[in-house]
Amino acid sequence: MSQSPSPYNGETVALARAFLDAMEAREIDIARSLLAADFTAIYPGRRSFKVLEDLVASGAARYRKVRKTYARTYYVPQDAEGIETVIFSGTLTGEWVDGKVFQDIRFTDQFRIRNGLIVEQQVWNDMGEALLVRSGA
Repeated sequence: MSQSPSPYNGETVALARAFLDAMEAREIDIARSLLAADFTAIYPGRRSFKVLEDLVASGAARYRKVRKTYARTYYVPQDAEGIETVIFSGTLTGEWVDGKVFQDIRFTDQFRIRNGLIVEQQVWNDMGEALLVRSGA
C-alpha cells in the first residue's frame, strides 16, 4: 500500500522562516531576496509596508530588539491562484526602546508565497496592548 504525498511543503515553510530570521538579524538584503516584487507587509494598526527599511524603522520606534519563540507552524497547500500559506504563532521577547525587557507577547505571522517568493506577510500581535499596559492605561 502506497502513501499519498504529504501536502506539507518544508521548503515553503523554510522560506518564510528564513525571512523572519533574516529580519530578526537585520540582514535586510537576505530578507529582500526572498520577496516578490509586489510584496506587502501588513501590521496591526492598518500599517502597510512595501519597503523593508520602512518596516524596520517603524519597529525601531517601539523596541530595540525582538526575538520570536515559535509554538506552532501551519502550512496550507497551494490554492487555485498558486498561493501557498504558512502561519507561525508563538511569543515575542525583547527590549523596549528604553532598555526595559518585555516577554510573552503573543504573535501570529501569516505568509502568502507564490513561485517560491513571499508576496504578503500579515502580522497580528499584542504589542499595542503591552504598550498600553506599560503606560498604565
